[in-house]
Amino acid sequence: MDLSVDRPQPTRTETDSLGALALPSEALWGIHTARALQNFPLGSRTLGQLPELVHALGAVKLACALANRQCGVLDARRCNAIVTASERVRRGELDAHFVVDALQGGAGTSSNMNANEVIANVALLSLGHVPGRYEALHPNDHVNASQSTNDVYPSALRLALRAALQPLLHEAQALQKALRAQAARHAGVMKIGRTQLQDAVPMTVGQEFGAWAATVAGDTAALQRAALGLHTLNLGGTAVGTGVNAPPGFGRLAIDQLARLLGRPLQQADDLVHAGQDTASLLDLSAALRRVAVHLGKIASDLRLLGSGPQAGFGDLRLPPRQAGSSIMPGKVNPVIPEAVNQVAFAVIGGDVTVALACEAGQLQLNAFEPLIGATLLQSLGQLARAMALLRTHCIDGIEVPHEGLAARELQAAPETVLRARLPMAADDGP
Repeated sequence: MDLSVDRPQPTRTETDSLGALALPSEALWGIHTARALQNFPLGSRTLGQLPELVHALGAVKLACALANRQCGVLDARRCNAIVTASERVRRGELDAHFVVDALQGGAGTSSNMNANEVIANVALLSLGHVPGRYEALHPNDHVNASQSTNDVYPSALRLALRAALQPLLHEAQALQKALRAQAARHAGVMKIGRTQLQDAVPMTVGQEFGAWAATVAGDTAALQRAALGLHTLNLGGTAVGTGVNAPPGFGRLAIDQLARLLGRPLQQADDLVHAGQDTASLLDLSAALRRVAVHLGKIASDLRLLGSGPQAGFGDLRLPPRQAGSSIMPGKVNPVIPEAVNQVAFAVIGGDVTVALACEAGQLQLNAFEPLIGATLLQSLGQLARAMALLRTHCIDGIEVPHEGLAARELQAAPETVLRARLPMAADDGP
């Protein structure tokens, strides 16, 4: 009988200022990560489930290692081992080892230490050592040299958000294109425009789609403006922005390395004390996402209304049928895609409130709540990108105008006559 499940698993012991802990001997993380697992069992996403943030941490650590080598802080052997391990993190090969909860106390210290420990232990293995042999290469003394959580985490977060913004920009442009295609397709189809849900004046179906396309175009521009603020980093400021424990010029060297690595026009903040506590770029991004959510939700609501009926509703549009809508009414089809998009919009708008509260609660030289801000913004970015793709591929692309209808046909024949018939006569009009 195999009793291996009952045998104690091999462990290694690590110590910190609070004492000692036994860890799985092969774990690529260390005691600081282990304490975070004990302290923050919040059940939200793990850091590894925010891959953009993990990959950004890898990029920051790689750039810092190269800058430390330039400054004479690291020898070539350790630098090369850290760079190689950090590149593996940046490429996403080690996501599963980033196990701390995304929500955590300590302003991101647990995330930074999870990265330091994983990179250190992967580097140790490449140098022929076992995990935990930190006298050869240390998570703090070498991987985190010239750095603090307080400049690493905010810098990595902004890089992560910039990376996560790219798919949303792509989907916004694709949605705009799809709406313009429908606008061109239905440019000559007349309908009644409505204000306050009442018949107003004639317009075309194409104009209606064109207005939605213009809305998405404006939102795309707002996202692009918000992206610019994410290119300014506080790396090099260390604990409170004074650069304590970092050699002169380290931050600029590290940011130059990051800019080359990522192909982005990154720059160091002019005032690092201010940058360490400032969340303006995060607020600007959150506001842009709220704008996108509000408008995307409005488009989804318009589609639900225009597709209502079909016999007893507006029936201007026929939305693609996606699933049976009722267990008691055979043939009923609900506008499930716009409904799902509406719910994403509600969630993102709520996320903007969360971000605002967390930004406001920051005190003095640091905002302790950036883990919540970052997790919320990354979730909103992903949700909006997926919602736009869903709306485009499962709804917009397949919309049909079912028939012009009596009113539309009359409008095409004699729109002014129909308009007069629908609107009350002004007091000074003749008989």
